[in-house]
Amino acid sequence: MEMTHAQRFILTNQYKIMAMLEPENAERFRRYQTIIERGYGLQMRELDKDFGELSEVTCRTLIDIMEMHHALQVSWSNLKEKGQLEARRLAFLGFDAATEAPYFSYIRFMVNSEGRYTQFDSGTHGFNAQTPMWEKYQRMLALWQTCPRQYHLSANEIAQVINA
Repeated sequence: MEMTHAQRFILTNQYKIMAMLEPENAERFRRYQTIIERGYGLQMRELDKDFGELSEVTCRTLIDIMEMHHALQVSWSNLKEKGQLEARRLAFLGFDAATEAPYFSYIRFMVNSEGRYTQFDSGTHGFNAQTPMWEKYQRMLALWQTCPRQYHLSANEIAQVINA
């Protein structure tokens, strides 16, 4: 993280204020303040993780994934004959917090802060699937997008999408 002296000065003052406002996190903020004040390059890289970035394309893909799950649930609830399909298989699990943290964080932001897709059950892990899901969702999304009636899927189409 490259910063000018002025930016470092401003950020260290912010951390000083944060330490006073949040005494329970004061030690962490003082550490950050020291790292920024002294310009410790290696430790400043740690701070980069607090300033993640997702491209617009990735954000739209994540919304498409959530919309696909919404469509699967709507389609399933409208089926007269559900066959072997179980509702739990249609649940949106989220992403792996350990390996897919930016996606995981964005999903939580969309649900908790933006109030979208609040019908999704976050489970006991708060959308932490605890296993990488990005590739699975990409396969599902590619198949779902080829369906002509995305919100009126048949039982067979639902099964194909969730098994992608």
